[in-house]
Amino acid sequence: MKATTIFLLAAFTAAAPAAAHHSFAPFDRSKEVTLTGAVKEFQWTNPHAWIQIMVKDDQGRETEWDIECAPANMMARTGWNKSTIKPGDAVVATVNPMRDGRSSGALVTITLPDGTVLGPGDAPKPLPIR
Repeated sequence: MKATTIFLLAAFTAAAPAAAHHSFAPFDRSKEVTLTGAVKEFQWTNPHAWIQIMVKDDQGRETEWDIECAPANMMARTGWNKSTIKPGDAVVATVNPMRDGRSSGALVTITLPDGTVLGPGDAPKPLPIR
């Protein structure tokens, strides 16, 4: 009985980190929305970095959009750092929106004030097989 208890405890402990991660299933990967606005906050964090931007509609009302990116360490490998964007920066972001209509999305690309275009920081696309 003791060996079984130890095995079960080890199995549940090993599975805990996997349960903490979520998928990108809530985002509609078949759609893209372009957002133009000012950065409210950039969170250079793990497990995912986040960008909050304030987007004005045609009537001048502002909506805060939460944009999910890849982990900070992956983003760093594709040109990002903790000061890549700052509050007040005017940006244009393309996102895959949430399926439920909330003002949130998964980053596809972001155009910075200087014209630099960056992706979400995920792994590069695989090379074609020849």
